[in-house]
Amino acid sequence: MDKKILAILGLRSGSKGFKNKNIKKLKKIPLFAHIILKAKKSKLISRLIVSTDSKKYAIKARFYGAEVPFLRSKKLARDNSNELDFIKNLINYLIEKENYYPDIIVRLLATTPFQTTKDIDNCIIPLLKNFKIESCSVISEAKQHPGKALKIYKRNLVDYYTNNPIKIGKQQNRQKFQKAFFRANIVSTRLATINKYNSLTGKKNSYVIIPQSRSLDIDSKFDFYLAKKILE
Repeated sequence: MDKKILAILGLRSGSKGFKNKNIKKLKKIPLFAHIILKAKKSKLISRLIVSTDSKKYAIKARFYGAEVPFLRSKKLARDNSNELDFIKNLINYLIEKENYYPDIIVRLLATTPFQTTKDIDNCIIPLLKNFKIESCSVISEAKQHPGKALKIYKRNLVDYYTNNPIKIGKQQNRQKFQKAFFRANIVSTRLATINKYNSLTGKKNSYVIIPQSRSLDIDSKFDFYLAKKILE
C-alpha cells in the first residue's frame, strides 16, 4: 500500500525582523515558492499543504500548486507561537474533515530556497526503508564550531559554556573538534512520532547531510542579499 506522505509548509505573515520576507521576490518568484516547486517535483510526496494566516499568502500559495484548506488562526500565527501547534492543528483538521491520516509528515520551511527535491526525498526515504526510524532531519555542518562560542558575562568576554576567561592562542584547533551540525530545516516524521512524543522528532532519528551551500536559511535582509548574489 502506498504511504500517505504529507508535506506541510508554514507561511506566517507577521515577520517583524524582515517584513514580508516569505513573499519577497527572489529570482522573479516569491521566496516561499522555491521550496514549493522543489516539493512539487518529489515522486514521494502525495500532498503539499500550506498553513498561513493570510488570504494574500494563501492566494499566492495556491498559484504555485499548494493546497490551502483554511486560514490559520491568529493565535497560532504569533511571533511566539509553537510550530508544532499549527502542524497538529492542520493534521487534526484533515482527520476530522477528510478522515485523512498521513503516514509521514514532511516539515518544510519557506526560507530555504537552495534545498533540492533530492534533499527532500532523501529525508523521506529512511522512514520508508526502516519502520524503526521515527524521524529524519536534513543537516549541514556548522560554519563556526559551537565549541568556540563566546558570550558577555558580567561585562566580561568569557567562554560560552563555562564562563571561564577566554585564552586566545590556546584554544583547541578547529580540526580537533568533533564535527558539529545544525538542522537545515527539512524534517520528516511519522504521525505516530508526533502523537507519542509531542514533537517532530523521536528517539530514533536519521539524518541527511547537505553542503553549506544549500543550507542558507533566510532570516534577515543580509541573508536575502547573500541569496541574491549566489543566484547571480
